[in-house]
Amino acid sequence: MRFDFSNGAMKAIGKLDTKMAGRIFKGIMGLPEKGDIKPLVGYTNGSKRLQIGQYRIIFREIDKLIYISEIGSRGDIYK
Repeated sequence: MRFDFSNGAMKAIGKLDTKMAGRIFKGIMGLPEKGDIKPLVGYTNGSKRLQIGQYRIIFREIDKLIYISEIGSRGDIYK
């Protein structure tokens, strides 16, 4: 499985402390089988979200690629 990150997702990870960034990377490496994953309602492109503590990771599965489009805190990610 390959992973691709948007520029915004990489920027968001860079702003996190190392402990939280490590938790997020560990959660991403478990995709698409492990974690608190739910499909996003209203998204027609098949986007899903992964919950890790107070953070949400928005991603899509495209064949054997997982595209991480957004990473952010619970209150800001859905705006």
